[in-house]
Amino acid sequence: MEPRKPEDIVRDEKAQLDFSKSMSYADYLQLDAILNAQKPLSPDHNEMLFIIQHQTSELWMKLMLHELRAAISAIARDELGSAFKMLARVSRIMEQLVHAWDVLATMTPPEYSAIRPYLGSSSGFQSAQYRCIEFALGNKNAAMLQPHAHRPDLLAQVQAAYESPSLYDEALRLLAARGLAVPATHTQRDWTQPYVESLEVEQAWLVVYRDPDHHWDLYQLGEELTDLEDAFRLWRFRHVTTVERVIGFKRGTGGTGGVSYLRKMLDVVLFPEIWKLRTDL
Repeated sequence: MEPRKPEDIVRDEKAQLDFSKSMSYADYLQLDAILNAQKPLSPDHNEMLFIIQHQTSELWMKLMLHELRAAISAIARDELGSAFKMLARVSRIMEQLVHAWDVLATMTPPEYSAIRPYLGSSSGFQSAQYRCIEFALGNKNAAMLQPHAHRPDLLAQVQAAYESPSLYDEALRLLAARGLAVPATHTQRDWTQPYVESLEVEQAWLVVYRDPDHHWDLYQLGEELTDLEDAFRLWRFRHVTTVERVIGFKRGTGGTGGVSYLRKMLDVVLFPEIWKLRTDL
């Protein structure tokens, strides 16, 4: 029997081949806009990697914010089942972002040096989406509004995240609503201020962790927060090591100390009582 030709197989499957009057894959995904958004400024071959690395990261961050905002809203409504699904997805997105640094790390110092003059003062430090993620996770810093002052639309987004309760704020408000002794200083406060660790908050979490069967969904919430911060720490750490590998200790294009600044960010703890209770259990 003569082998069937590939085109015969496609026809037998009755696959649609004419898209002159219907929506195609490229139409639905707006691929023309996405695939034509890479505009290298240098003549260097490696700039395409640098651009696509950061553009795809911004797309993942868009999804992360979509999930984070919905999770925060779900926790505020005491709908933890929905929140758990979203938070698990955020943690997996962060894993994708961790591995994205592996690709950028293939860029050598001479290759980066060839494109660096063309970057001007642009820097990931200025990412509005990343700043919204930091604010949603509770790392509030008024100074980080300024890089967006020249864009009222972006400033409004970052400002909204800055002024809203963080993921952890809403988690603590839920603990209080469930009758756990979370102090009012941590459920009714100025959300723009950095979070301050509290012994009373740790004691409330310890009640949950010492009797997980009785507080099962709150216990699971604590572990979802732990997973998320664990993944976020890995993302930050991989960022630091990739930057050091590619540029060493040169200052960043955005004016920061580069590696020295990123290493300081490694010390930021988002959900301190969740980590401290492990020692005190």
